Amino acid sequence: MNAYQDFIRYNKLDEKIRELIGHIDYSSVESLRITGLQIRTLIRNGNFPSGLSQEIIDCYFELSKEYGQNNTDVAVRSSATAEGLPDASFAGQQETFLNVRGAAELINAVRNCFASLFTDRAISYRETFKYDHFAVGLSVCIQKMVRSDLGSSGVAFSLDTESGFKDAVVINGSYGLGEMVGQGSVSPDEFIVFKPLLNEGYHAIIEKKLGIKDQMMVYSDDHGERVKIIEVDKELKALFCLDDEKIIQLSRWVMHIENYYSVLKNHWCPMDVEWSVDGISNKLFIVQARPETIHSRKDHDTLTEYVLPAHGSAALVKGIAVGDRVGAGKVKIMFALNKGAIEARDFRQGDVLVTDMTDPDWEPIMKKAAAIVTDKGGRTCHAAIVARELGIPAIVGCGNATAVLSNGEEVTISCAEGDLGVVYKGLLPYEVVQTKLGDLPAIETALMLNVGSPSLAFRFSNIPNKGVGLAREEFIINNYIGIHLLALLNHKDLNDPELSEAIQNRIIGFNDEEDFFVSKLSYGIAKIAAAFYPNKVIVRFSDFKSNEYFNLPGGKYFEPQEENPMIGWRGASRYYSSEYKAAFELECKAIKKAREEIGLANVVVMVPFCRTVEELLKVKTVMAEYGLVPGSAGLELYLMAEIPSNIIMAAEFAEHIDGFSIGSNDLTQLSLGLDRDSSLVAHLYDERHPAVKRMLAHLIQTAKECGVKVGICGQGPSDHPDFAQFLVEEGIDSISVTPDSVIKTIKAIHAVEQKLKQKQLQF
Repeated sequence: MNAYQDFIRYNKLDEKIRELIGHIDYSSVESLRITGLQIRTLIRNGNFPSGLSQEIIDCYFELSKEYGQNNTDVAVRSSATAEGLPDASFAGQQETFLNVRGAAELINAVRNCFASLFTDRAISYRETFKYDHFAVGLSVCIQKMVRSDLGSSGVAFSLDTESGFKDAVVINGSYGLGEMVGQGSVSPDEFIVFKPLLNEGYHAIIEKKLGIKDQMMVYSDDHGERVKIIEVDKELKALFCLDDEKIIQLSRWVMHIENYYSVLKNHWCPMDVEWSVDGISNKLFIVQARPETIHSRKDHDTLTEYVLPAHGSAALVKGIAVGDRVGAGKVKIMFALNKGAIEARDFRQGDVLVTDMTDPDWEPIMKKAAAIVTDKGGRTCHAAIVARELGIPAIVGCGNATAVLSNGEEVTISCAEGDLGVVYKGLLPYEVVQTKLGDLPAIETALMLNVGSPSLAFRFSNIPNKGVGLAREEFIINNYIGIHLLALLNHKDLNDPELSEAIQNRIIGFNDEEDFFVSKLSYGIAKIAAAFYPNKVIVRFSDFKSNEYFNLPGGKYFEPQEENPMIGWRGASRYYSSEYKAAFELECKAIKKAREEIGLANVVVMVPFCRTVEELLKVKTVMAEYGLVPGSAGLELYLMAEIPSNIIMAAEFAEHIDGFSIGSNDLTQLSLGLDRDSSLVAHLYDERHPAVKRMLAHLIQTAKECGVKVGICGQGPSDHPDFAQFLVEEGIDSISVTPDSVIKTIKAIHAVEQKLKQKQLQF
């Protein structure tokens, strides 16, 4: 910082800069751009005090000598002195110069770093947050280059950047120099590691997503050009940029850095880290670290939910969701700010910014946007970082947004549906619901969540809960895998080139079809289990009906045409059948990987639609054959109680399981003998019918007598307070509901428990 201040004083720039800053009209992007350029030009035209420039050059030659070179390659990085403070985020506002060689080039790079303290974005940001422009200084770090142009690089956060989930390390990376990830020029690979189990020595990778790494930045051979962008080889595109060993090593380092700063600052300090892998030595390096400044200063006692009611609007574009908000407005497509401020003048407050990618100079425009949509980029690109700072929804890495959307078109941008962000046609109504978690009453009944989507699990973990009462495998299979499992295993024998091509494209990045399925299913399960660790997460084995499985690619080759799939070949009857057993083996392997390799021993398995005790025993035999033995390594087995035989023979079933989970939907339709999908008899469907309640009372009583747990996973308790009262009065151990029903269910259960306590006092 002293060097920067000496430079400004030596060139007598202080008063000139103050005067220019004082005349900026911050409502005019044109005024900001012109003034910013004038200030940067003043600094770039300045001279170094001779002593300062000589000191820099001498140190550079000493560094070069250490590496046996006359003019070694260095990175010249700038950092504002307020960068890293808990209430400031100056990331990306100042310049970095890569592959700088020689004294003259180095001095010029340092001067340009000084000038970058007055980029348009930096000026605008300081004005927005009321930082004194002249109380903020700049330091410049000169580092030996890591040859990541021959390797890979990226960023890593010590928390989940979308939900603020504290127990994850999120890594984004691509090939070549790291600027491509920061700029959003590529859609990077993404890896997530679960910190608590990594600490215990487990291979705790819970997510691996292959990005679109089509370009990379490398050293240039051309005189006067330091770096250039080239295409990535086809073979490299199909590989992850980091192997598992480096993912684990990097995650450990990120955790160490977070712990160091948390101790130093005496409070939790999540970190934003830049990393590089040297392609010559294959060594991993940390090149920069700074505190994360978005989630670390949020009010975690307030739950804010953006709710988009059911609608029939068409999805125009999809990409990676940034944040969890919803926004709407008119599309304004902008490709660059290289035509003066003409496009900037046309951008109105509340427009939706649609572009290929953004850079720091776009920040004044982005402040006006209702939402941001980009063709390129990942969750840690410039557009994503700024959107989080500004608190506006963004969808990045869409691929075709600038081609599909039209100027002036009214759209709604939803980031409230998980990892996938969606641009919908039209201006859709939405709600913002805020709840003070500290104001919710305490309840004695264990309230669990039904969680189908792994992409929403981290976000849902902030809601009061005692774990997950139902995680459906079929949801993960449908969304993460998207292929009929038997087709995945046998497509080469089907003589269906189109199907085989689709499968080959889907499994890119994995060893083979089996590795793809087991890994993807285990990651989906692990992400949910990690979000709620160490509470129980009850994972139900797949329960596709034949008509549902038929609709998956390749399903037509393996699924029968059944008259009534609802009571046909589903659930337990598949697992031990010769037709499906090979597929069930991979389901078991995925569970085993999540529990034993990743270490998530809180995963409990559940068998659905099991008609007889004999069938349950057959399933347990097959499970054991594939390495899942209830009681071994703490594995618990639950049974979905959804068939009248499960209730009538509850005592016999209880001898072989650890708990029941009531599936009230199927139990109601089978108890009353109706098809819940038929509108002709829909009026008869009522889970509060005396016949159903008598079934439930019998099951709860029998479970208590047999010493096994019993819970329910359905909407009934949240939709009908009297039904919740009935279950609590009967002594049910847990109630599991969808996340959007938690608040009202807590209130309903609390009211019931208070009534019961009053009754007990009266007696």
